[in-house]
Amino acid sequence: MDYKTAGVDISAGEEFVRLIKPQVRRTFTGGVMTDIGAFGGFFQPDFSAYSKPVLVSSIDGVGTKLKVAAEMGRYDTIGACLVNHCVNDILVCGAEPLFFLDYYACGKLMPAMAADIVKGMVAACRENSCALIGGETAEMPGVYAADDFDLAGTIVGVVDRERVVNGAAISAGDVMIGLPSTGLHTNGYSLARKVLEGKLRNTCGGLSGTIGDELLNVHRSYLSVIEPLLGSEDLHGMSHITGGGLMGNTMRIVPEGLTLDVEWKSWPEPVIFDIIRKEGKVPEEDMRRTFNLGVGLVMIVSKAGTGRIMEDLKSKGENAYIIGQVVAS
Repeated sequence: MDYKTAGVDISAGEEFVRLIKPQVRRTFTGGVMTDIGAFGGFFQPDFSAYSKPVLVSSIDGVGTKLKVAAEMGRYDTIGACLVNHCVNDILVCGAEPLFFLDYYACGKLMPAMAADIVKGMVAACRENSCALIGGETAEMPGVYAADDFDLAGTIVGVVDRERVVNGAAISAGDVMIGLPSTGLHTNGYSLARKVLEGKLRNTCGGLSGTIGDELLNVHRSYLSVIEPLLGSEDLHGMSHITGGGLMGNTMRIVPEGLTLDVEWKSWPEPVIFDIIRKEGKVPEEDMRRTFNLGVGLVMIVSKAGTGRIMEDLKSKGENAYIIGQVVAS
């Protein structure tokens, strides 16, 4: 009996590292001090532009979107989804990313497939100027079936303390601006998969590809759109629309005594959500609590500054929508 017979192939792990090293190095920024393979990822930040730098961190996974990737045999988007999800989580706090680490666990390591996942991470890290400085790959037969795997990631970013966005400035009369999603992002897949079981390779009117392709659309990053607006006195709060939907996530930042008046028909809803709604006869309340329904990030801004911010978003080619307002509860 040896380790490989027991289900762990060290040679496959070494091959995986060989495949990803050149890709990962492409994400390295000036602060990276170590190469892939060290026991820890070293990063020397430059805080000279900050008066009181605050580190902001987040950890997340891709959920059962992984099962869609496996069924479709496509692994090139889920790594990007993971990075962008984490980027957005700290972005709505006002922070910009510094570095990212991933965790990949599986029943049997297939180096080429795992490298495809990392390729997506690399693309997203480069898009967000975020260094991929390390990770962990764990082959765990007995915990995972041979073709099962899981994926998670941790991000660390920075914001000046005086520029933290936490919703404290939100008041009645503020306006909600919604930025469009690219589909389900990384939430609601357990319901979507149940409703669409056996139909992922089907085509449907209004979709550019198969249902499976639509479900594998990359969870977009909002960093390039939002970054120029950070520090604006008109920007009072932001929410990343993940599990819990638009109301559930945005209410997390709304001060006591206030609530949200959402105009649910004020933005165009991607076709995939209506397919899920009709195929599964899903109640509207469940749709709103489970999915982003086409709005991936919400900005809460002052009424006086709404026009300026909408103009700025439009100049970047962003199809933003006024979707409601803050009112007394």
